[in-house]
Amino acid sequence: MNRDSNIYTLIYASVMVVLVAILLAFTSEALRNRQRLNEEADKRQQILRSIHVSVSGSETEAKYNELIREAYLVNDAGEKTEGDAFALDALKAFEQHTYPVFEAHVDGQIKYIMALRGKGLWGPIWGYISVNEDRNTVFGADFSHAGETPGLGAEITTMMFTDRFKGKQIFKDGAFKSIAVVKPGRTGQGQDYVDGISGGTLTSNGVNDMLFASLKSYTAFLKSK
Repeated sequence: MNRDSNIYTLIYASVMVVLVAILLAFTSEALRNRQRLNEEADKRQQILRSIHVSVSGSETEAKYNELIREAYLVNDAGEKTEGDAFALDALKAFEQHTYPVFEAHVDGQIKYIMALRGKGLWGPIWGYISVNEDRNTVFGADFSHAGETPGLGAEITTMMFTDRFKGKQIFKDGAFKSIAVVKPGRTGQGQDYVDGISGGTLTSNGVNDMLFASLKSYTAFLKSK
């Protein structure tokens, strides 16, 4: 075949496209399991950080299995329902009105960990928040994001911000209030509050809205103590 002909060029290009497609498909399939394991490890680390436990990647699964004694889904009535709390994506869970709960045993006490999902300035934000056995007082929190601004909104992932939530209460006099994230120097109206991120007002507002919407979904569960 004449290598200078258009037919040869077309056939050669077509073969190369097919070969590259096969190679990419094989690589994607080979890495899929690794990617899934990494995502699961990251999720376990986030859950553990919400109870003030930080571990390296190699220790994550063992520490998670040690501290997280039970995981389940609850419905709007606060009742346990069928499903895998860990495997189910939290966003999908909220859409289905089933909410993940992870029970941790820390120093002989039970901590209830709940999932959070919301929107920041540039994309989704999410996290986990834990409460004490009274199902009201916050023990810890951990937040993450897809694309908030470094040095500004992205500061929601730092301990400087998450530590502000410890000891705050979700209910006041039996009424659901959530926890407000306010502009530094301001206060919440009839509810516990924390200072937002300086220069990250829109992301802070996103965390405030995420807390209210997500925690409200758990109201019946939290009241069922």
